[in-house]
Amino acid sequence: MENNRAEHVAYLQRCVELSWMARRAGNTPFGALLVGQEGDILLEQGNIEVTESNCTGHAETTLMEAASKRYSKEELWNCTLYTSTEPCAMCAGAIFWGNVGRVVYAITEKRLMELTGDADQNPMLDLPCREVFNRGAKAIEVMGPFPEVETEAVAAHEGYWK
Repeated sequence: MENNRAEHVAYLQRCVELSWMARRAGNTPFGALLVGQEGDILLEQGNIEVTESNCTGHAETTLMEAASKRYSKEELWNCTLYTSTEPCAMCAGAIFWGNVGRVVYAITEKRLMELTGDADQNPMLDLPCREVFNRGAKAIEVMGPFPEVETEAVAAHEGYWK
């Protein structure tokens, strides 16, 4: 699961592209992808919660549902989940139970809260994913935020939240 910083940034930039795709499809602007041990992108996912009326339709949760059907827990432990924004508590739970060994995100949930304000569409839990993972029985590595991608990640949210 070794990657250099430039590779992390490239995967995070793809997550931002996925968040723009989700936004253009009428969903909230979040994107995630799963990268295998050899560096290949295994799955990509944007949010689907609005268009599918699915309260669990976050990019990371939807991606983990597909990943858990396709890959073993042993395979997933050697994968990295990249996401445009730090996973919420629900998504962190899906990542934990799905057994992904590393999470890398562009911007923090606190930064997202600054962008969304009190928007009813995105009520926030102030619970960083590191805290969720630290309560579990396995050591999931967390990397983020990545300032190199912040401007791009934030831009996907600008003008969306009212």
